[in-house]
Amino acid sequence: MAAHNELGQLGEQLAEKYLSERGYQIITRNWRYLHFELDLVAVKEDMLHFIEVKTRRTTEFGLPEEAVDEIKISCLVEAGEEFLYQHPDWKKVQFDVLSICMHPHDLIEYFLIEDVYF
Repeated sequence: MAAHNELGQLGEQLAEKYLSERGYQIITRNWRYLHFELDLVAVKEDMLHFIEVKTRRTTEFGLPEEAVDEIKISCLVEAGEEFLYQHPDWKKVQFDVLSICMHPHDLIEYFLIEDVYF
């Protein structure tokens, strides 16, 4: 497996733990529709969250959240809309980005950006 895929999987595992500790219930991970993907789908306080997880080992090329551009968000929204089509019971929905920076010496920094939408 490519190193960036391994980092992505590690980031999603860290994200699940981080979010679970903050009261989120993870419904599914890596949900796919056509070529779109939802990294995490979670629930907290009757709100359905579609969460894009971005993980980096260095900020040399920018912060992880900077990689989530308008195109990525539109893909997130399209996948979210299909998820809602297949699971129509949800009334309150939010799109979020969880940025994870893995610094040297096992220091991990999380930054949750809630309710992103273009």
